[in-house]
Amino acid sequence: MNSFNRKNSLIQTYSLAVIDVACVIVSYLIAYAIRYRNLRQMGQVDFAICLLLVLFSLLYCFLIDWNHFIFKRGYFDEVLAVFKYTLSITVMLGFSVFLFRQGEFFSRLVFGVFAILDALLTYSAHILFKKYLYYFYKKSTSSDKVLVVTTRANILKILQDIKNEAEWSYEVTSIALLDEEVLEKEIGGIPIVANGENFLEEIKQNAMDAVFLYLPDCKHDKVNRFIEAFETMGVTCYYSVGNLERKKSVQSVDTFGGHLVIAYEANVIDYRRQFIKRFFDILGAAVGMLITLILTPFIALAIKADSKGPVFFSQIRIGKNGRRFKMYKFRSMYPDAEKRKTELLKENEVQGLMFKMENDPRITRVGKFLRRTSLDELPQFFNVLKGDMSLVGTRPPTVDEFEQYSLHYRRRLSITPGLTGMWQVSGRSDITDFDEVVKLDLKYIDNWSLALDFKIILQTIGVVLFHKGSK
Repeated sequence: MNSFNRKNSLIQTYSLAVIDVACVIVSYLIAYAIRYRNLRQMGQVDFAICLLLVLFSLLYCFLIDWNHFIFKRGYFDEVLAVFKYTLSITVMLGFSVFLFRQGEFFSRLVFGVFAILDALLTYSAHILFKKYLYYFYKKSTSSDKVLVVTTRANILKILQDIKNEAEWSYEVTSIALLDEEVLEKEIGGIPIVANGENFLEEIKQNAMDAVFLYLPDCKHDKVNRFIEAFETMGVTCYYSVGNLERKKSVQSVDTFGGHLVIAYEANVIDYRRQFIKRFFDILGAAVGMLITLILTPFIALAIKADSKGPVFFSQIRIGKNGRRFKMYKFRSMYPDAEKRKTELLKENEVQGLMFKMENDPRITRVGKFLRRTSLDELPQFFNVLKGDMSLVGTRPPTVDEFEQYSLHYRRRLSITPGLTGMWQVSGRSDITDFDEVVKLDLKYIDNWSLALDFKIILQTIGVVLFHKGSK
């Protein structure tokens, strides 16, 4: 199963399971309140019945897998599916009450009101969930952004095939056509970002999580060259080998947009561990934001007393797979630092696409202390909370650095950037070659695990406390 399908299945299955269970609990409590006017009268039997309903809902969800085709169901089909689900769990409840001879303790009114309310709530929740994923999630930065590579003669058909599949987990955001002459700037509201067989140079700075190749008339050696380039970039590549006529019978191949595809993925991601990583990111960011709020008044006073200018500094950085976001820091330089950078480039102490200078004249006195203690980076916990960054990852490059990236360098952006990473705990400013930074980043990507993240966080604490490699 490809990464999109894994992510789709995981989010869909567990989100709907939570929604269905919530509807069961709310419906039962309301039904009980209507019958007895007071929830405080609930006894052990009543709580046991509620737990049974939750258990039956989960069993129906995971054993029957009734929500697997929810995005293929129309309004009427959804009514039938919800009716069948509600009828099933109420029948199972009725059978259990009869089996354990608890009928005299269970109100038939509660039973009937629950069934009606649960059907109405579940149906409404499912419709709202689908609309949210289609109209909000799909357009958000969290969804997967897809580049379609094909020819002008095939593009309309491909876009229609993808639309017919009605997928919510990805969005086609750009098009590259192999035709040398293309008059249009966009097709169906989607921008054409490159054309011609040398399109790879033009799409290096494009934000994309995956590429869909539909090139039936292209020679295999040329297609292999394209696939190899995307693998080098760390971008998932789906190569179409034809339309699917019998979709339901397909068991052991990947599908994308109604097409049978061969999936090429440089990094196979376990989305369960990714969700755990995101949970700890949110937890860590919450703690970090609290610390930031406590220290901000003192840091702000020091910054203002030392030099003119704002307390906070923001800069556009490049995130996962080319996404742009605004990164925040406490200002540690004079306000004209960006303008003065050009004249200092000859003093750069790092070989390659990164600027580092030990005695940078743009840094203020307070700024030196903030950088040495890493306090200047505290506001980035807000970026972690938003999802632009993670606690551990690769450092996000500036726009001008990113614009000079080769296909190989781009692969370091195949994961969410982080507050800290292998570069920071392996010498930081002591490393004077950008290729070494890239090597460490790729080592992290290829060997990623939750244990490695935890190890890096512990090492980062040591680095910050002893100011190792900070300049």
